[in-house]
Amino acid sequence: MICEIRAWRLDDAEALARLLNNKKILDNLRDGLPYPYTAGDARDYITAMLGADINSVFAFAVVYSGEVVGSIGIFRRENIHSKTAELGYYIGESFWNKGIATKAVTLACDYIFENSDIIRIFAEPFARNKASCRVLEKAGFVYEGTLRANAVKNGVVEDMKIYAVIK
Repeated sequence: MICEIRAWRLDDAEALARLLNNKKILDNLRDGLPYPYTAGDARDYITAMLGADINSVFAFAVVYSGEVVGSIGIFRRENIHSKTAELGYYIGESFWNKGIATKAVTLACDYIFENSDIIRIFAEPFARNKASCRVLEKAGFVYEGTLRANAVKNGVVEDMKIYAVIK
C-alpha cells in the first residue's frame, strides 16, 4: 500500500468534492459542511487551509496510490491547552477497510510530534462509529472515556468517545 499525506493543492478540489458528496461520510463529521458539496466548496476549504496559521492548523490530503482519497487535519487548541490538538479525518467510502485511515493517522501524528511542540493529540468520534474508533486504537490512541449525550447530529443526541495519544 502506498499511502501518504501531503499539503492540499487547488487542483485537488474535484477529488475532494467527489469524496464529500456522500451522506455516510457526512453523517460521521461535524456539522457545517454543505450537501451537496461542490468543487467550489472544496476550493474554498483548500484555500482556507493553505492560508491558515502554520503553527495551529495542520491540514493534509490523504493520497493512496497517487489519488486523493481523504482528508486529515490536526488543530491546535488555545490557552492552557496550547500543547494539545484535535484530530479529524475521513476517507472516501470506496477506500474503506484498506488500512488507509490508520496509516494516515499515524503519519499525521508522527509529523506533528516531530515538527511542533504539541504533546497530546485527541479525537472524539461518535460512539456508534466503531470503524473510526478502531482506526484510532490501531494507530496507538488510548480510549479515555465516553462523553455522554455530547452532541446532536441529524437531530439525534449522540455519545462520543475520546481517544488520545501522547508524544
